[in-house]
Amino acid sequence: MKLANIRYYLSQLNWLVVVFTLLVFSGLIKLGFWQNARALEKEQRIAHITQLQSQQAISLTQIKLLQQNHENINDMPVELDGTFEKEKVFLLDNQTFKGRLGYRALQVMTVGQFSVMVNLGWIEGFIDRSKLPNVSALQGTYKLQGHIRLIEQGFSLAEQHFKDESWPLRIQQVDLDKISQLIAQKLLPFVVYLDKKETVGFEKNWHPIVMPPEKHRAYAFQWFSLACAWLTLMIWAGIRFSKNND
Repeated sequence: MKLANIRYYLSQLNWLVVVFTLLVFSGLIKLGFWQNARALEKEQRIAHITQLQSQQAISLTQIKLLQQNHENINDMPVELDGTFEKEKVFLLDNQTFKGRLGYRALQVMTVGQFSVMVNLGWIEGFIDRSKLPNVSALQGTYKLQGHIRLIEQGFSLAEQHFKDESWPLRIQQVDLDKISQLIAQKLLPFVVYLDKKETVGFEKNWHPIVMPPEKHRAYAFQWFSLACAWLTLMIWAGIRFSKNND
């Protein structure tokens, strides 16, 4: 193509359309790279979990020391020897299992000088949202084993407020800072998920990796493909527009 022709086509471009095209293209590319980064994070976590399988459960005191030394404590096995707080049971909403609606029941346990939230498992709910499952709070001293789970705050349509609380209390997300204020106890910045072998609590159906790395990479491929398709489409549309003007 001659230089004059190139200059002519450039003069015909709608630069607002060009900017819009590049913004959409770069956005799709960023989404693809984000999914690839998530896949890498999941692979590293799987390797970390595999490494921890041979490790014995440690105490909360040891967990806190590791955390202060900036060690990765996520998924670490932990042993709890403490007392559950009476009555106060939290029900984490929107937890489905095999097509059934339900909740995850959580209760605060005092272990020495620490207070920690413990995930007791999944319990089925009612279709009628005004009803909550009948959950009896655990009482007394227990010696249990579980794994540390750091909380990832998900997207929430509205800020969570605790007013006129009654027990069990339905919550939309595990906000440990707000729960600490509600119960006037400083909670550790993680939740302990009980091991499946523990008989107390409810159905322990959790998996540390919900979406495998392969699925993230499949999504990344889709975003990159959409980016290429979008750019190709807009270039084709621009050429057709220029020809029609000629």
